[in-house]
Amino acid sequence: MAITLSLGAAPPHAAVRAPQFTVETQWLKMPADLVFGEVAAVDVDKHDQLWVLQRPRTAKPGPGQQAAPPIMIFDRHGVYLRGFGGPGPGFDWPANEHSLAVDALGRVWITGNGRSDPKTADDMLLTFDSAGRFLRQIGRPGGTRGDDDVENLSAPADVFVDLGHHEVYVADGYGNRRVIVFDSETGKFKRMWSAFGAVPPSLPAPPTREPGRAFTPETGNGPAGFNGVHGVELSRDGLVYVSDRNNQRVQVFTRGGRYLRQVFIDRNEASAQTASGMAFSADAAQRFLYVADFGNSKVLIFDRRSLKAIGEIGGKGDAPGQFLGPHLMATDSHGNLYVAEVPGRRLQRFTLKAN
Repeated sequence: MAITLSLGAAPPHAAVRAPQFTVETQWLKMPADLVFGEVAAVDVDKHDQLWVLQRPRTAKPGPGQQAAPPIMIFDRHGVYLRGFGGPGPGFDWPANEHSLAVDALGRVWITGNGRSDPKTADDMLLTFDSAGRFLRQIGRPGGTRGDDDVENLSAPADVFVDLGHHEVYVADGYGNRRVIVFDSETGKFKRMWSAFGAVPPSLPAPPTREPGRAFTPETGNGPAGFNGVHGVELSRDGLVYVSDRNNQRVQVFTRGGRYLRQVFIDRNEASAQTASGMAFSADAAQRFLYVADFGNSKVLIFDRRSLKAIGEIGGKGDAPGQFLGPHLMATDSHGNLYVAEVPGRRLQRFTLKAN
C-alpha cells in the first residue's frame, strides 16, 4: 500500500524541484516469529537487497516470537531472505549495534556505539562476508586511547567503504571527534581529520543542550571541532560528506580531508541533535542529498551542488511518513529512500515518484 506524501514547502530561493515520494506500508515481509528491536541502520547492495541492522537486546517479543538476528537481509520487494550476527568465536560483537555498510564484494562492515563501561566499550570495526563468516576486526573493546589512537576507535557511528581506492571511512564520533580512514584490505591506518579539516581536538566534546531548553541562538561557522560526528558518505565525484550531529551541520571534504563547505541542518530548533544519517539520490550525478534530522523527526532534501534546502519529509509521529528518531538511511538503484528509525523500531520505504 502506498500513501502520497505532502512535502514541506520549498524555500523561496529554491530553483530546483525536490523529488517526490510516496510512503509504502505493509511492504516489509517479516517472518511472524521474528521481532525488531531498535532499527539502527540500513544499506542497499548492488543487487538492491536490503541489509538491516537492528538491536536484538531491545526487542520485545510476544508469545511464540523471538528477537530477530542483528543483521537481516531482504530482497528488493521486502521479502526476508536470511539473517545472522551476534557474539561468536574470534571476534568481539558490539554491545550496541549502530551502523553497517555492504561493499561491492558483498562484505558487511559493522560498528557499535556501546560505551556504558569504558573497559568493554565498542571501540572496534568488524567485517564479515555475505554468509556471516568473520573476516577482520580493527580495534578491541575498551581499547581507545583517544583521538590520537590509530589502532582503535571509540564507539564509532557510521562507516562507508570506497573499494575503488581500497579505503574505509569511519565516523568515529561517540567517543572521539574525527573521521578516520583505514585501508579496506589490510586495516592499516591512512589518515584522519576533524571539523574544517583540522587535527582532532584534544579535549572531549561539550555536552549537547537538552531538547526544548532555553538557549542563545548559534551564529557564525560553528565550533572548531566535531561533536557527535555521526554519518559519513562518499559521492561519486569524490566528495566526503560528514554529518556533525550535535553541531547541527553537514561538512563536505575532499577524500584527503580538505574542508570545502558546510550547511547547517535545522540550526537552533528545539533539538540540537539534527544531522544524523545521509543518502544521495540514485541518478548518475547524485543531484540530491537527503539528511535525517534525528531530534526534530524529519528528513531534509538538499540540492547537492548548491547545498540549498529544497524540501522535507515527515514530522514527529508514528504514522506512515512521520518519524520517531530517523537515524541512518540508504537509497536503492531506483531512487527509493529507506529510513531506519531507532525509537520508532521500524524501517520505512519512500518510493520515488516518476516525474
